Amino acid sequence: MKRNEAGNLQHLKKLNRLVVLNTIRQHGSLSRKQLAKLIGLTPAAMTGIVRELVETGYVTEIGLGKSARGRRPVRLEFNPSAGFVVGVEITRQRTTVGIVNLGAQPVVIKRLSIAMEEPRLGLERLAEETRNLIMSSGVEPKKILAMGVAYPGLVDRSTHTVKRSPNLGDKWRDVPVKAWLQELLGMEVFVENNSNAAALAEYNFGKGNGVPNMAYINLGEGISAGIILNGTLVYGKKGFSGELGHMVIDEDGPLCNCGNNGCLESLYSALALVRRANSEIYLCGEEEPLRSVWREKGEISIDDLLTWSSYPEGYAARLIRQAGWHIGRAIATIINLCDLEAVFVGGILAAAGSLLMDPLTESVKRHAFPELVQEVRIELSAMQEDTGFYGGCAVALQALFEGRLDFYGE
Repeated sequence: MKRNEAGNLQHLKKLNRLVVLNTIRQHGSLSRKQLAKLIGLTPAAMTGIVRELVETGYVTEIGLGKSARGRRPVRLEFNPSAGFVVGVEITRQRTTVGIVNLGAQPVVIKRLSIAMEEPRLGLERLAEETRNLIMSSGVEPKKILAMGVAYPGLVDRSTHTVKRSPNLGDKWRDVPVKAWLQELLGMEVFVENNSNAAALAEYNFGKGNGVPNMAYINLGEGISAGIILNGTLVYGKKGFSGELGHMVIDEDGPLCNCGNNGCLESLYSALALVRRANSEIYLCGEEEPLRSVWREKGEISIDDLLTWSSYPEGYAARLIRQAGWHIGRAIATIINLCDLEAVFVGGILAAAGSLLMDPLTESVKRHAFPELVQEVRIELSAMQEDTGFYGGCAVALQALFEGRLDFYGE
């Protein structure tokens, strides 16, 4: 047999095996007969693939199914514990790293404070913490199949290079995150923008499961969106889509780290609200509870804003309601452009709950076309602050189940 013919047969075998595995994974459990009917493979091909998947542990036989007559069929089920991936979310103030199985069920999640001003040093520390986490997790290292990293900033999908990350600093330009982490850890690494990654997580594991036209809005240190249309994540030409926070809403507003003035992010991200609170709190009256926090600590943090936002007439509550209204206007624009079915809101500001969501939802309904918005679900993400971490996991799992990474030992 010629070399190219052998290569084609091997490729076809891998594709068939992936189809079989994904079909079992998506249907819960199936008999061999049901599987063959769904896929259309010959009995001989099906038997060989299923035997291999059972031998490698990715599929288990779980007992007998129902039958009207004759032998009861053995049912096949996907085994999520056959492999694991590492998920990572990196922000300016916190790095989250953890391990999940192939069903995205967490084994361990750890939140770390890693200085990321120097990219190489920060990634070396991340690699060290990842190795320690794997060793202490009880998971066999050989079962760790890949790492997925969710980054705040522009990510080149072809090279998994961070082109620019204003929230992490000026040194984050053209940083080869994939290459460096693969060198440090010896495993496959996939890198994605944090909001795109979070949208994948929401779509695959969260409230957005089965919703083909949706957006995930990340309200954290920055503001951005991951958009899924017809079941596919929207990347754009270079993979830089979704920079909602850099919509200019006030040309006379503060300078944004992107170079423009008055971006939504420069006014209403978590970092912007903290800056504003620290510069304005002295104008509040003595009865304002945040003023005593400012006096005692010397500065106000985002945790302080969220804690004291429960005081309905206080400065923090007014600030968060205002943020919700203006963010809602921006979301209305996405709905008008994309005709969405659902919008899910996450990130640290989502912890404000209804204080944020009530004015946000009202603003969306006020500014979007009535015909487009009347049936749109606007909800908090179930994962909220951890959506970025699960996004990193989703990026790695997607690479596995789409066949961009072979995890069958060949």
